[in-house]
Amino acid sequence: MKTLRKKLLGKASAKKPLRKASAKAQSAMEYLMTYGWAILIISVVLAALFQLGVFNPMSFAPKAPPGSCQVFRPNGPGTTSFINLEGICSGELPQYVAQFNGAFGSGYNYVITPSDTVPFGISSQSLSMWFELFSTSGNDHNQSFVTAKDCGYYVPFGVYNGMLFGSFWGAPTMVGPTLSTNTWYFVALTYNQQDQTEKLYLNGNLVGEDTGISGLWDGCSGYVQLGAGYTGGQCITPSYCNINTANLDGYAANLQFYNTSLSANEIQALYLEGIGGAPIDLQHLVVWWPLGNANDYSGNGNNGQIMGNVNFVSNWYSGYTPP
Repeated sequence: MKTLRKKLLGKASAKKPLRKASAKAQSAMEYLMTYGWAILIISVVLAALFQLGVFNPMSFAPKAPPGSCQVFRPNGPGTTSFINLEGICSGELPQYVAQFNGAFGSGYNYVITPSDTVPFGISSQSLSMWFELFSTSGNDHNQSFVTAKDCGYYVPFGVYNGMLFGSFWGAPTMVGPTLSTNTWYFVALTYNQQDQTEKLYLNGNLVGEDTGISGLWDGCSGYVQLGAGYTGGQCITPSYCNINTANLDGYAANLQFYNTSLSANEIQALYLEGIGGAPIDLQHLVVWWPLGNANDYSGNGNNGQIMGNVNFVSNWYSGYTPP
């Protein structure tokens, strides 16, 4: 009898762990049924916030407001004696960048200096800027970023069939790599009057070169325009209207215009400064638009005028990777 009782008690005690395991499993299922939807919703919200860049480390990086760094010219605009940078000029991320909507026709939007007030002179030239594209197409699959008018009209930067193009002399003879959307790029274009050579750079690297170009800058005063290849609804480069027919669809920042040909090392240094970098040659700087607004911080007073719906936005850095 004792042996039989022990066997029965042993079987009963063996069932206890099974009951406990079953109870735990049931409790876990009840927990998932009760809180599962909440956990799923929280996960979706966190994923959305991550996608929007809320958890991007650059969200917490210091941001420089417009005008925090500028050129001081003690003797007034256009002078070059005793000039220097003043303010926070350590290359901090800009607080704002300019946003253009890529509109065509009557809806175009851009920033432009007052007509024919920029003294280009008869020297070499350089132009640089940062940009991000929302699309790589547009009317006729192209976009024009910048226009410069001296005695003639020039469209230094744009994208055609998804590829970067650049030229100071009116024709997109230099075609660079295919561009991606939602990615920040640094682009620069130089023209050397002495050797009659144009050079196109992307992210500090030479991607195009054209030689034998003469008589480009004739010493007229003109203007710089950002965001569109049109002015007043007319094609400013008639023989290339099929190229210059759409406007920038994306962001732009830190446009710098010089009346000298910057060297390859200087272009590389500008790129490595990042999107908030200060000008590298103050003596030859003509226009500097960081683009937290339309003001010129070169000390030369070449403030821009906003035409159309140009916005200045703060949540711009999701596609930016520091050099």
